[in-house]
Amino acid sequence: MNALDYVVLVGTLLGIAAYGIYRTRGRRNLQTYLTGEGTTPWFVIGISVMATQASATTFLSTPGQGFDSGLGFVQNYFGAPFALILICAVFLPIYRKLKVYTAYEYLGNRFDKKTRLLGTVLFLLQRGLGAGITIYAPAIVLSTVFGWRIDFTIIATGLVVIAYTVAGGSDAVTLTQKYQLGIIFAGMLAAFVLLLAKLLSTLSPGDILAVAGGMHKLQAVDYTLDPHPRYTFWSGLVGGMFLALSYFGTDQSQVQRYIAGRSLRDSRLGLMFNAVCKIPMQFLILLLGVLLFVFYQFEAAPVFFNQTEWQRAAAQDPACHALEQQFDIAWQDKRQALERWLSARHAGHGGAEAEHEVLLANDRTQAIRMAARQALVAHNPHAQANDTDYVFITFILADLPHGLIGLLVAAFFAAALSSKAAELNALGSTTTIDVYRHIVRTDASDAHYLLASRCFTLLWGLLAILFALFANLQENLIQAGNILGSVFYGPILALFVVGFFVPRVRGTAVFWSALLSQALVLYLYYHLTISYLWYNAIGCVVCVVFSLLLEPLCRQ
Repeated sequence: MNALDYVVLVGTLLGIAAYGIYRTRGRRNLQTYLTGEGTTPWFVIGISVMATQASATTFLSTPGQGFDSGLGFVQNYFGAPFALILICAVFLPIYRKLKVYTAYEYLGNRFDKKTRLLGTVLFLLQRGLGAGITIYAPAIVLSTVFGWRIDFTIIATGLVVIAYTVAGGSDAVTLTQKYQLGIIFAGMLAAFVLLLAKLLSTLSPGDILAVAGGMHKLQAVDYTLDPHPRYTFWSGLVGGMFLALSYFGTDQSQVQRYIAGRSLRDSRLGLMFNAVCKIPMQFLILLLGVLLFVFYQFEAAPVFFNQTEWQRAAAQDPACHALEQQFDIAWQDKRQALERWLSARHAGHGGAEAEHEVLLANDRTQAIRMAARQALVAHNPHAQANDTDYVFITFILADLPHGLIGLLVAAFFAAALSSKAAELNALGSTTTIDVYRHIVRTDASDAHYLLASRCFTLLWGLLAILFALFANLQENLIQAGNILGSVFYGPILALFVVGFFVPRVRGTAVFWSALLSQALVLYLYYHLTISYLWYNAIGCVVCVVFSLLLEPLCRQ
């Protein structure tokens, strides 16, 4: 990065944060601090909902997912449109009618205090851990761009977002998200266009598709009924629908965004905007990752994309240099095999044999990359062995023009600030309303609860920083976040499903059912190898069934 990049980066981030603090200065009312002024139009709701979910994890890690596994991850979102339609029809009218601050207030109205507290605790647990994952993503960018230690960058980025979230509350999040998302999309579009232009300068569109397809990166849909593959049409449609129902319908970080709409119609339109745009957006980001994969078949790639971590190990371990040399030779062999394959394809003969040679050469490079990961972990057991999150940022820093580099780095930070602020705001408001005001101080003034909400937001921000500091993720960021949600979301969703659709079940039955189903999901997660998406459906369905079975016993 040069001076122009730094000017773009610092100017963009400080400008957005200062705007959010300025526009929400003087917030002294609890309701406006927690839910906004209730005048948000539908398109701002739509952008805010999208920006809350589409964190830096999405824009940094999803291209790496496409690079590593191809387009199949898009199946994760196949059930989301159906979930959003159901939320618009059932969840949203109830929330607006009750005029709740948080989704978990409904559980107290429908059931009892202990059920409300259980839903709150489950949310706080999974979202608090998820906030640590969210803060990890911009730290990756800083550590890669500046070569800083990852722990220092986690603390720095965490403190920035805590500052303006505590100061401005819900409106600070909503007001800044539309600008943050604009920067994100501008940067991603520019990167996509320039990457495609670089590829088309040496390859035809047919060659690009042939390389990507021949190396198994274009299979977007898998109709197998086997529950073990992570992403299939059925796991995405069923498990993904339950995941989206839980996230958009019961997660306070999302509920808080759309209950701030100026009308039921605006809130519904904001959610339907996401129902229409979510799958195409994710597909295009994954396609960017596939194009990166093709690009690095013809342009020199590092043996390990987290170069800061790799260089630190290489400085002390000569075996790392030997692996680099082996990888460079294997990569050159693979490129020559690719060129022979494309020549045979153009000539119309010998393509199958040449394609087989390419796949064997690719297996050799992948084996060396795996050996590099193992050497890195052997050198430092706390090192992050999964480097797919670093693929896109490596391309940005090495192959894009200055100015655009600064814009894209700013885009990652904008995405991180956006989703992180929404999470902290939701954690602070939920702790204040559903725990502190509900149990600890039931008769304090609005000014007192407003101060408490700021303090809890600060506390959750610090806890998220601590979690990120000690996290050692075996998955890439986008998958780690989804796995964490899937382990907890099913029982949380079941509390609301029973409340909405099973009127004869009361609080005690659903309370114990949720605890039992949560314990079952945790047990299955550690003992089965099925796709994590199925745990969303399992947790919800099992909890509903347990509720029906336990209700007669609890009435005695």
